[in-house]
Amino acid sequence: MTRKLFMLSLSAAIAIVAVAQESADSLVHQLQEVVITAKIPVTELQGTALVSKISGSPLQNLGTGIDVLGQLPMIQVEGNNVSIVGKGVPEIYIDGHPLRNNEELVRLQSDNIRTVELEMAPGARYDSNTSAVLKITTRRNTLDGFSFTDRSEVKFRRKVSVMDMLDVNYRTGAWDFFASGKYNHSRSVVKGSTTNRLIYDGVPTMIGTTQIRNYPADTWSAEPGFNYFRDVLSFGGIYHYSRENSDFTNLGSEWLNDATPVRRQLAIGTHSYYHRGSVYFENTFSDEYTLHFDGDYKFSEADNDNSTTYTDDIYPPVNSKDTRKSSLWAGKLTFDFPLRKGVVSIGTQDSYTHTTLDYRMFNAEVAEYVPSSLSDARQLSLAAFASWSCNFGKLGLTAGLRYEYVDYNFKTDGVRDEDVSHRDNILTPDISLSYDFNERMQISLSYKMATIKPPYSQMTGSLKYTGRHEIEGGNPALQDEHRHNVKLFGSWRDFMIQARWSRSLDSYGFVKSVYPAPSLQLLMRPVNLDFSDLNLYLVWQKKIRICPPSFPAGVSKQWLTYEREKYDKPIFAYYLDNTFELPYGIVMTANIEGQSSGNMSTNRFGASWFVMDMSLRKSFLNKSLILQVSASDIFNTRNNRWTINTCGVFVDRRQSYDYRGVSVSLTYRLQPKKSRYQGKDASEEEINRL
Repeated sequence: MTRKLFMLSLSAAIAIVAVAQESADSLVHQLQEVVITAKIPVTELQGTALVSKISGSPLQNLGTGIDVLGQLPMIQVEGNNVSIVGKGVPEIYIDGHPLRNNEELVRLQSDNIRTVELEMAPGARYDSNTSAVLKITTRRNTLDGFSFTDRSEVKFRRKVSVMDMLDVNYRTGAWDFFASGKYNHSRSVVKGSTTNRLIYDGVPTMIGTTQIRNYPADTWSAEPGFNYFRDVLSFGGIYHYSRENSDFTNLGSEWLNDATPVRRQLAIGTHSYYHRGSVYFENTFSDEYTLHFDGDYKFSEADNDNSTTYTDDIYPPVNSKDTRKSSLWAGKLTFDFPLRKGVVSIGTQDSYTHTTLDYRMFNAEVAEYVPSSLSDARQLSLAAFASWSCNFGKLGLTAGLRYEYVDYNFKTDGVRDEDVSHRDNILTPDISLSYDFNERMQISLSYKMATIKPPYSQMTGSLKYTGRHEIEGGNPALQDEHRHNVKLFGSWRDFMIQARWSRSLDSYGFVKSVYPAPSLQLLMRPVNLDFSDLNLYLVWQKKIRICPPSFPAGVSKQWLTYEREKYDKPIFAYYLDNTFELPYGIVMTANIEGQSSGNMSTNRFGASWFVMDMSLRKSFLNKSLILQVSASDIFNTRNNRWTINTCGVFVDRRQSYDYRGVSVSLTYRLQPKKSRYQGKDASEEEINRL
């Protein structure tokens, strides 16, 4: 199957090239026809940011913003999820205004993108847990009238998934009215097994499970809004509604030591929705002073009905239900003004969040060690920040300071937990220096202290039944992480280097241990950890006629000891991204990545040395109609094995995801326009924790 899929993809690419050849007198002539237009976006280091020019490069013809980001150095894309190598999920801004959801990157057309800036050392104006910021600058479209874009996609993997997204817009004068809607029917299948080994009551013991998990889900979303923009004044609002229904099933078995495996079926019915409203206001006066305000409100609810049945009637069924409700109010005010040949930014960022988790266990036997519970978490956060940036010739300086007051109140079954509830005063400084030797050589050094709050889902006191001998839970006693980051960036000719050293206090990772219960139970939960880590990556990017690659490669190494066990094996990784412009306006991408086995937190991940994705894209009708065919994980080589060895329990988990497959998308545009909402996020940190 692997060979057939690869040969099919390769044959399609060769056929397209062959059709485009007007003459085949020689191999040299053929190569010239194929690669003569191939160019690479210029990526350069500016201070602590990597800036990529998209206009005039093959990337402007890739299709969507997601497609563009997937081809840039140090940026990884999985589906519609964006992450930064060694840094996790970034904050993303379009024309200086924050991304509300990643669907905006799908609606954003690549030919509307001018530049993409990856800020690797964000300052005090961003949340303290912001490790990186992506800033996308687009071409401003001032045409009046009606426009719309409709994009349909079909994915062929183990199951077939379909999606349709409609985006409409009407612009008149300074007013811009827009609305979008999306329907997604996704189906995926995951196969795997988990084996736990430990010494229990002085006897070697093994607990094992097998799984065939089906994930069918239907999602609907709608997003109307408006913008007003005239000269130095702008304001707007947006409302987003999303609903999801899914019926998760897990067919498999579980066993203890040499006993006959017991067949089981786990079913989870999920019904969730959320409302989110946002407004913004911005005014620039005297050509130097800018005032900006953002406000956010969000409410979400998710209901999960859980049922575990054992087909041989050996054990009674286990039924439970959990309901999670979250609400957020947030506001952010910033004021920018010049001071002594530099720019000062001051502001405040405030939020209030309320999250409840109501867990109900209906099996009396299991309720003895997995009881019903109601947890209630409320947090008030008040922050003030100031930063100053200035250039002294070739030397650049940025310094900032952020103060935050946090009042966290946690209750279990209506009783305040005094050991978990707390009030904190947090002060986080940052400073960065940069120096431009010349146009082809730059260097920068930065330091930042950050306080990172764990997600609310990891701070619950509730436990969750996952099997006769396995449960999962949060940890309401999790402390905020305090991290010290030192970062070095440099560029010389065609090379760029990134080095980061971090010291993390009270970071969190997952451990598995024996849980006190009438029978053998293993508990997976998060705990606080102290460790240091080093990330070192070298990026090579060169204008080569035949193959214009972007090639980051590097190593991640941590120093972590937990329960006298060391987790310090380094991970080596590389990413090779290639974009080609073929004849007849065809654009092809061919991306390869790989990594060695190694430790990340308490996990040991397996190696995946060669993973390959490809895509072909062709536009018709003056770029109004776009056809794209993509193949992911062509050789089915993504490794999904990881192990944990904590508290005397060794866990070996092997998963087979349906990454490998082919997708076909068709996009029709009538006077297409870029993403239009102009507001910023008042509290992205708190929103991500909900």
